[in-house]
Amino acid sequence: MEAIEELAVQPCTSSLYLRPFRLSYRQNGTRKFWDFMRTHDSVSILIFNTSRQCFVVVKQFRPAVYMCEVERHHPQLFQNQDKESFPSLENPLPAVVGVTYELCAGIVDKPGLSLEEIACEEVLEECGYRVSIADLRRITSYRSGVGVTGSRQTLFYAEVNDQMRTSGGGGQPEEGELIEVVEIPLGESMKFAYDETFPKTMGVIFSFTWFHNNIAPKLPKK
Repeated sequence: MEAIEELAVQPCTSSLYLRPFRLSYRQNGTRKFWDFMRTHDSVSILIFNTSRQCFVVVKQFRPAVYMCEVERHHPQLFQNQDKESFPSLENPLPAVVGVTYELCAGIVDKPGLSLEEIACEEVLEECGYRVSIADLRRITSYRSGVGVTGSRQTLFYAEVNDQMRTSGGGGQPEEGELIEVVEIPLGESMKFAYDETFPKTMGVIFSFTWFHNNIAPKLPKK
């Protein structure tokens, strides 16, 4: 996962996932504009394995996270954004600075499928567990990236057990996915959530907190 090499930054003139726009508008008599991106909505799934009392999350390399760290260490790289080519990056940072812990998730890009059906597919592809729509509990939906994309993410909860695992997961290699499945023991989950040495999404922190407030009190006492 962390064998990243031959880094090259270049302008993005077209994308299957992002569409940049500039909105001009007048608010309370003041003329304004705002740059934004249109992108897909998404689903995420908090997975709890009842056999081993642990959360199932994923770990993967995120280029956007990596490049934020690159810019922090090498701000000159992005100073001239209108250039056709960017300077090559000597002595690149280790790829581990771009690896994050996340909930199982996926974009909503299949018009024929419901959010629940897409969530079931993502759980199987990324984490290897076969779940049905009946296994899902919808927690809530919220806006992510409100300053840039404004996309909606819908969060589900699913309980699984060892018998429901049919593969090792890991995503779809043919689509370039390289995902590691990670188990976080229930007793260590809140410490993990707030440990900044493990880079993670807000979805992990929020969903772990939701679990401890809504599910944990109902678990059988040991």
